[in-house]
Amino acid sequence: MSDEHILVVDDDPRLLRLLQRYLSENGYRVSTALDAQTAREVLQRIQPDALVLDVTMPGEDGLSLTNSLRRDGLSLPILLLTARGEPADRIGGLEAGADDYLGKPFEPRELLLRLRAHLRRMVPSLPAVDEVPDVLRLGELEFDVKRGLLSGPQGAVHLTGGESALLGVLTRQPGTVLSREAIARALEMDEIGERAVDVQVTRLRRRIEADPKEPRFLHTVRGKGYVLKPGR
Repeated sequence: MSDEHILVVDDDPRLLRLLQRYLSENGYRVSTALDAQTAREVLQRIQPDALVLDVTMPGEDGLSLTNSLRRDGLSLPILLLTARGEPADRIGGLEAGADDYLGKPFEPRELLLRLRAHLRRMVPSLPAVDEVPDVLRLGELEFDVKRGLLSGPQGAVHLTGGESALLGVLTRQPGTVLSREAIARALEMDEIGERAVDVQVTRLRRRIEADPKEPRFLHTVRGKGYVLKPGR
């Protein structure tokens, strides 16, 4: 049995039972909730490792709950489930703070594989690069390249799995322009598209830049992509 704990939130009791059984059979501990209010109550009692969340629910919907949890500093992976699978809907989910988006109907096996991928990214394992120091400075912030941890004068800076993975990709080649396509491929976001990279960059800038609109470290190179330029 894995120590990893998944909270599944969906107003469909049948789907909840199916996912609880399937994820349990694959080694996870699983808690469930039928709506956002119950999910909040569960989160006061437990600290899950990932959240699987339906978008369309009575009362507070999944996008609103995701946005609220991110504002509160919750950094665990959030995977949204919805019958609305258009690219614009997926981008909306990422903008709300989700790490992934799975359209209904879906294969439970695909959900399992995506969850595993996001849980692995919570502590990114980056390949050794001789030219990259163990710690990169981003003004008052420090990024521990090997451990994938960002910290500042007030302590650890909580990153979502997607934000941490993006920063990890950029720190492998500081000073080098990486195309959106290359970043999307490294983050396994090919299916969602390059627009999803822009969303993740916007979110990461809010973490590392004093003024995200005038970035010092994470720069856009028009027509080419993005480049990370560490410094004090």
